[in-house]
Amino acid sequence: MRICISNGHLICPDQLLDGQGNLYVANGRIVSAGKQIDSFTADLEIALDGQYVCPGIVDLSVHTREPGFEHKATIRSETEAAVRSGVTSMVCPPNTRPVTDTPAVVELIHQRQSRFDKTRIYPLGALTKGLDGQQLTEVAALRDAGCVGLSNADKPIVDTEVLRRAFEYAAGFDLPVFIHPEDSYLRNQGVMHEGKISTRLGLPGIPETAETIAISRALLLIEQTGVTAHFCRLSCARSVELIGAAKRQGLPVTADVGICYLYLTELDVDGFNSQCRLWPPLRTDRDRQALLDGLMSGVIDAICSDHQPHDEDAKAAPFSSTEPGASTLEVLAPLSFNLAATRGFNPEQIVRALTCRPASIIGLSAGSLASGAPADLFIFDNNQQWTVKAEKLTSAGKNTPFDDWEMVGKVSHTLVGGKLVFQDTN
Repeated sequence: MRICISNGHLICPDQLLDGQGNLYVANGRIVSAGKQIDSFTADLEIALDGQYVCPGIVDLSVHTREPGFEHKATIRSETEAAVRSGVTSMVCPPNTRPVTDTPAVVELIHQRQSRFDKTRIYPLGALTKGLDGQQLTEVAALRDAGCVGLSNADKPIVDTEVLRRAFEYAAGFDLPVFIHPEDSYLRNQGVMHEGKISTRLGLPGIPETAETIAISRALLLIEQTGVTAHFCRLSCARSVELIGAAKRQGLPVTADVGICYLYLTELDVDGFNSQCRLWPPLRTDRDRQALLDGLMSGVIDAICSDHQPHDEDAKAAPFSSTEPGASTLEVLAPLSFNLAATRGFNPEQIVRALTCRPASIIGLSAGSLASGAPADLFIFDNNQQWTVKAEKLTSAGKNTPFDDWEMVGKVSHTLVGGKLVFQDTN
């Protein structure tokens, strides 16, 4: 199909685009962005009035829950939620059941994704078999099957020697290691940030050192092994400082932040709000400001949804017995663009953190409106106002801390491979 998107505000940091223009698509690829083509005959024209036209979002952390946890969500439900959110490529952690530690599981994920022809899925392979932190996986086989990186997900590798060998092994195959920094001994049985709020609520706390000590250990091993590493979901001011220092030293490291951590703090847990039980935990307002500053300065490379859909029972128990995680795919774009209106970011910085930077982290040819690139893109109406209603989310997970929040801006169209996979009719 030949598509012309006319009179949009094109934003593409990769191509230094930031202004009004037309975009042309043919045979699943971008023909031109920003330059008028008078001879182009379109099968479909999408006429805009200055709405943002951006490369598709590359989300570095989306739990589809399939295979193994289909009672929470499925690839079908979450890819449908993704395209409604402008997410055209998403990275899925390996903590499925069975664990994504063999090519067979990777192939299963790809087969199920191909049935629905929506968002592209890029699995992470497990660093250790069964995520048990002991025996290394067959990295070459996982890479050849299509894994874009390696991770031990939410299961920290306790044995430092095993972690060192895993880094050395991954470095030999030029695959990035995704690190969820946590010292499990310091975390202990904690369920929220350790501080005045946890004390007042009588909840076991997780000190920030559970994160920062794990980062420090990993950075020393990265320096020794030369592995390319990506730190997932920073939550502390001190973590931003450590990553910034490592970058200035020249270590091959990147980092991301989940959208929840740019808006919420430990105060939102008050009243035992289980929708705000996250991992890592929400921390102080000072930490939140440091994360925003880190994103502004480029120490933090990417914003992700850290989308973790749950069934209703997972959040219905007493706070300490609930499962951590939030359903955030459908608020990722509006909350991210809102930072430009409220926190001094410009739209180009936001689009960079959602598209070309995460794409580069996993070595993906995405996040660009370059001529010849796959036509993965979304249109964002930055003036549309709407209210989040948990029960109306497309995701199977209704567990959002943003229920009843007023949003400004909404994804109106999404294209994947030149195919219009979503158009907002509301």
